[in-house]
Amino acid sequence: MLDMTLTLELEQKERSPVVAQTIFLGAGLALLLLAPLFFYPVFLMKILCFALFACAFNLLLGYTGLLSFGHAAFFGGAAYFTAHAVKEWGVPPELGILVGVVGAALLGAVIGFFAIRRQGIYFAMITLALAQMFYFFCLQAEFTHGEDGIQSVPRGHLFGFIDLSQSTNMYYFVLGIFVIGIVIIWRIINSPFGMIMKSIRENETRAISLGYSVRNYKLAAFVMSAALTGLAGGVKALVFQFATLTDVGWQMSGEVILMTLLGGIGTLIGPLFGAGLVVTLQNYLATSEFPVTIITGLVFMACVLLFRRGIVGEFYNSRLGRKLGFEHRHKH
Repeated sequence: MLDMTLTLELEQKERSPVVAQTIFLGAGLALLLLAPLFFYPVFLMKILCFALFACAFNLLLGYTGLLSFGHAAFFGGAAYFTAHAVKEWGVPPELGILVGVVGAALLGAVIGFFAIRRQGIYFAMITLALAQMFYFFCLQAEFTHGEDGIQSVPRGHLFGFIDLSQSTNMYYFVLGIFVIGIVIIWRIINSPFGMIMKSIRENETRAISLGYSVRNYKLAAFVMSAALTGLAGGVKALVFQFATLTDVGWQMSGEVILMTLLGGIGTLIGPLFGAGLVVTLQNYLATSEFPVTIITGLVFMACVLLFRRGIVGEFYNSRLGRKLGFEHRHKH
């Protein structure tokens, strides 16, 4: 009888975090579904695009321990590929986004092939150098139209009958892509492959000693991150109907690093909050006389001093977070 009581108590303790997390997830999805009733759809779509971008970047930094300074190449590259495919080739939006994802994945395979041969700051510098090479390629290439970029990109009709020129339709399309992207990232980090990624992050030497081909796993993680970043970049090109050099500049790589750090490295939803915070500051302070970059920098400094694990990371490590089963185990 005592054993049965203890078993029931243990099952209840294990079930309560799952229930809490399910409630949080359901509430978040409900808010996203109702958000267009209260906020400007284009603003919401921008947040979703950059939130997916930050989560894809976090897949590499937070779960594999690789800091890339060149992720703007995949984001902007996919934006160019999608915009060109939709405008010049006349492909439907879903195929245009697929072109962007494939292009970003191939670009990630090339850059990753060279970058993973080094570690630490050398890895980061190689990604930055190769991304800048791609930036100058985009500046000179004919299909990108140089400094003018690709403009007036048609949103088209999803599956041939859903008109994406209507903001509401476009928002729910972007939301669907965002949810799919987050589910893919969740599945990766909770798979055996994800466990190996985390082991490489924690102790690469031990992972090698256990017989894992660390270089291949790093390259695979890099390509996955690049492809998911391309998904965000392709959608962004359709939302704003243009692709420009701003999307491939090093400043874009800096922004996604900032978003990830603010939210919390190594947490699934941390980059979502970081992206939402940065995009909101940029949007509502755009008309302010005070420079947005200074305010963003001050917010970043405050978070570094007060929330060393990021906003969500600190919540995960709080008493309430641990009680709800959100304990953050990332040690960096």
